[in-house]
Amino acid sequence: MSMVESTTEQASHGAGIPDDPEHPDHQRHLHLHRRGHAPLPRPRDAVLTVRGLAPAAVAEREEKGLVNRQPRDTSRSIWTILRVHILTLFNLAIATCAVAIIVLGRWFDLVFCLAAVANVVIGVIQEYSAKRKLDAIALLHQDAAHVLRDGTEHPVRLEEIVLDDAVVLRRGDQVPADGVVLSSDGLDIDESLLTGEADAVGKRPGDAVLSGSAVLSGTGLFRVTAVGPDSHASRLATEARRFSKIPSELRGALDTVATWLTIALVPIAALIVNGQVQAVGGWTRALEQDAIEPAVVASVAAITSMIPQGLALMTTISFAVAALKLARQEVLIQEQPAVEILARVDTVCLDKTGTLTEGRIVFDGSTDLTPGPAGLTDLRSAGALVLGWFGADANANPTALALAEAYPTLPTVAPTDQVAFASERRWSAVAFGPAPLRDADTGAGGDVPPGDAVHGAWVLGAPEVLLPASGSGLEADRRAHIEALCDETTSRGLRTMVLCRSTEPAGIGNWFDTGRDLPPALEAVALLTFREKVRDDARETLEYFRAQDVELKVISGDHPRTVAAVAREVGMDVQGDGYDARNLPSDPEERRVVLQEHSVFGRVSPEQKKGMVTALQQDGHVVAMTGDGINDALALKTADLGIAMGNGAPATKAVSRMVLLDSRFSRLPSVLAEGRQVIANMEQLAHMYLTKTAYAVLFGVVFSLLAWQYPLLPRQASTVDFLMIGLPTFFLALVPNQRRYVPGFLGRALRFAIPSGLVILAGLLAVNGYARWFAGFSGDATGPAGAVGEVSLQQVQTASVITLTLMGLWVLNLISRPLTKWKLFLVAAMYALLLLVLLIPASREFHQFEIPPVDLALAAVTIGAVACVLLEGIHQFHRRRHAASATSP
Repeated sequence: MSMVESTTEQASHGAGIPDDPEHPDHQRHLHLHRRGHAPLPRPRDAVLTVRGLAPAAVAEREEKGLVNRQPRDTSRSIWTILRVHILTLFNLAIATCAVAIIVLGRWFDLVFCLAAVANVVIGVIQEYSAKRKLDAIALLHQDAAHVLRDGTEHPVRLEEIVLDDAVVLRRGDQVPADGVVLSSDGLDIDESLLTGEADAVGKRPGDAVLSGSAVLSGTGLFRVTAVGPDSHASRLATEARRFSKIPSELRGALDTVATWLTIALVPIAALIVNGQVQAVGGWTRALEQDAIEPAVVASVAAITSMIPQGLALMTTISFAVAALKLARQEVLIQEQPAVEILARVDTVCLDKTGTLTEGRIVFDGSTDLTPGPAGLTDLRSAGALVLGWFGADANANPTALALAEAYPTLPTVAPTDQVAFASERRWSAVAFGPAPLRDADTGAGGDVPPGDAVHGAWVLGAPEVLLPASGSGLEADRRAHIEALCDETTSRGLRTMVLCRSTEPAGIGNWFDTGRDLPPALEAVALLTFREKVRDDARETLEYFRAQDVELKVISGDHPRTVAAVAREVGMDVQGDGYDARNLPSDPEERRVVLQEHSVFGRVSPEQKKGMVTALQQDGHVVAMTGDGINDALALKTADLGIAMGNGAPATKAVSRMVLLDSRFSRLPSVLAEGRQVIANMEQLAHMYLTKTAYAVLFGVVFSLLAWQYPLLPRQASTVDFLMIGLPTFFLALVPNQRRYVPGFLGRALRFAIPSGLVILAGLLAVNGYARWFAGFSGDATGPAGAVGEVSLQQVQTASVITLTLMGLWVLNLISRPLTKWKLFLVAAMYALLLLVLLIPASREFHQFEIPPVDLALAAVTIGAVACVLLEGIHQFHRRRHAASATSP
């Protein structure tokens, strides 16, 4: 072809832009508009079918950026991960205090930052590891495509496909972009990842094909009408990828506390700074004698003590450890709180195709349809051999492939003719032996030559197509019997096919004629039933969830009858067919009633899946959604917990919170167990951390109002936190705990923490009051060595550490109950560490400890013991009041 002819063809528009917004060429126009390009002439379809795009046209499209480059977000971006872990209110407050300490040059007092830094590092590393694993998985599924260009077929990478390319499709290929079919030879497409519909969809010239679907059988050629982010699958994925924070109760509780503290922090900080300045002699003295530093250090100690950053760290560590344990079981946690969410879920929405089922068809059974018990043994045996051939055929569709295991024996003779399955015909056929000649006038077949028992034309297809074609070859009563059998199997959600045989050809000397017609006088030989292969572990896993009082909803794009059959197979109690979502009411209240009354839904669109999840959430449910297809992505992202199957679409896995890498449903009980352990243990630890927050706030306020020096340096406060909270709670957070989730743990924790904080405040006030009123401490920290009178500031701080740690370790004792041997050892070890911290010279120098006089030391221990008795009383009252929440499963 000359260059002039090629250019003329490339400039041809064909018909105008269709008005139908769903038409591929209308989508092509919108695609160009979104990219900011003027209308681009496209080749005639007739030319594309023969030659494809010319090199000049390909180059023009590449220059304009009209290539099939997909958004590279098969997982969450590193910025998203960093944003979640760094940009928190806690980190803002800690960073502000750290800057103040750095300006003063007191580097040893920066110890309080370690927990915040560790919290960020652990969280980012765990979630970034999950991101890298998902990215690696996505790369494994990028196969080459084949395009027709300048009359020759070329293999290209997916991102090298351009707008208007003619893409070749063969069995097993993934459709790489949206387009319109140019030619088709029995082209059947699996669109289950997009629609949830398990049945193959036949495609003819002019039909649309969508990226994300796959070729089941046949061959074809299609013209690309949308590439890259403008394809159907990419648009769904892009909407699903919009960032949304996972609704974690643990993280939510921390945010709530952070919000409260943030609101109160400015006035409290102002009060503390003023109070600490007054404690060193007032603003005039502090500024004139450069005594502002002790006031700032004391203020930082008070403010940082109020922030329960240790609880945030332990939550992160618990999530990370759970994620590592689950990773060994092929469960990928993309966002740390996902472990906790499953423990709170009360409703699980399940996709059918690829989730409850494996996405493949298996043979269910056969019924003999030959007319009598005797004299037809050869026909039955021949039928079994022919079914073996259908199962072994290289062009077999997924339903025929399911016959291979049940019918392993093949005919000994080669076929003489065959017709591949096509959705528009709904049958496939094979013939053995030569077709007899037909009388041109009567149409009657000649004598059947002797030979193998399989001789003749065999047709496998839908009963509603083959039975009417049998004509007078099937008696009325027998036809009615077969139709009744078909109705019965179909009502059970089974796929039904009929094997028929004919010894008369459709054409002269040709079994199926040139037009691929059915031969006359078909004789029904067998009724075959097929079903979707349900995952082996689905039934057991769903029974587990039902035992845990978790409500189950199956929502699928497939036929309601088929969905109901699968639901029954996995043990759900379903009467009749599932609910057809095409009839779902638009009124929110009516839809809520439907969702309450029904558990199985079919013909559900992707938008409806998202809407159903949202409606359940608005009704107060915590919803998990499982799925594998692009059509599930919106619902997975909307759900409180999205769970993707490992063999699902990359975009679906990218937007989910959790991925079952080996697609085994039975992994979920392990996730539930880990989630229960995390949330139950963290509730116990929250009692401790929020007690610390309560007394820290009270310390800062009360001591400042009294104009008393804050009783601890930042490094001393950090060590106390380490002894009574940081180290022991690290071990307690990892203890197995299967207590069922009970909502409202923050309220329960606060009802314990606030009274306990008041007791600890009273204990520390008592120690400092004793030092001032009975031990000779004046409260002045600016004299030589910081000492005035009989007791120095360092001795008072040391006594305060003793009392505070004794009270804190008793709270540790309370939250550790029931006390096992290793827990007793842990608590005892903390008491021993307290002695070492007080007695080792290097520790005393670092902490600026000074052993207090005997009377002050005895007072500190006695006050601590009395406070422990009061804390025990609070614990017993709290335990009796909330006994129901502590009940084990």
